[in-house]
Amino acid sequence: MASRILGLDYGTKTVGVAISDPLLLTAQEFETITRERASALRHTLVRIKEICEEYQVDEIVLGYPRNMDDSEGFRCEDTLKFKALLEKRVDIPITLVDERLTTVYADEILEESGVAKKDRKKVIDQIAAAIILQDYLDNRK
Repeated sequence: MASRILGLDYGTKTVGVAISDPLLLTAQEFETITRERASALRHTLVRIKEICEEYQVDEIVLGYPRNMDDSEGFRCEDTLKFKALLEKRVDIPITLVDERLTTVYADEILEESGVAKKDRKKVIDQIAAAIILQDYLDNRK
């Protein structure tokens, strides 16, 4: 059975999810997992585990939001806490990947595609996750 890699763009109230094709060549947007509060992660963790099981995911790539000067701020701390919680739920290696400017790039893609500003919020995290994952796929060898 072919395996896949999952890409995650972790945010305060959403997690953008992307998944690779079985040949590990391309990343596709998959879904956005939303939550009411930043701390309400149980549903998010359960959903990620379900996706991993359903699609035989054998690696997770998690966007790591360094600052432009390469320093690590509070968003990096939050991401590391999320990674630790996820590692308790899934027995899959989780790789941190620099995600600087991915959301900006995702917004530019949506703008160029003619997606109205009010509609971008629904998919921007998925697109950012796909950019993170595609970058990882392109550079992993």
